[in-house]
Amino acid sequence: MGTKSRESIYGSSIRASAERAQEARKEADRLACLAWNQRMLGYKGPAQPSPALGDALNAGYCYLEVRCLGCDTHQTVALNIVRRPKTTPIHELERYMRCKDCSQVRGYPYKRSHLVALRPTKISANDPPSTWWPGER
Repeated sequence: MGTKSRESIYGSSIRASAERAQEARKEADRLACLAWNQRMLGYKGPAQPSPALGDALNAGYCYLEVRCLGCDTHQTVALNIVRRPKTTPIHELERYMRCKDCSQVRGYPYKRSHLVALRPTKISANDPPSTWWPGER
């Protein structure tokens, strides 16, 4: 008579717990990104504190919408190709954003940008740029 292996006794409960933990992390990351988006669109900031780059990707937000303060255009940046550690907060990416059109006109890298929101898709005709929510005036 043999004994049951630990894998057969505990294996399914370990896998189920790991799966629930992964789903809970994804939900927590999604809620953190949602709260940051609402703060950015509702109050126009502050950008700090912001979720980490890895948290945004885990939540399904693959793009960051950025507004150029020079020419007032909205552009999206793919977060999965950003060459920064996944622990980098989103607000630290603002200083590296450059507008291609304004840089060509001025002849030097033009770095005046404003973070707008995290997005699951790029800006397109079917999915237009985000708009600021009306404030109290």
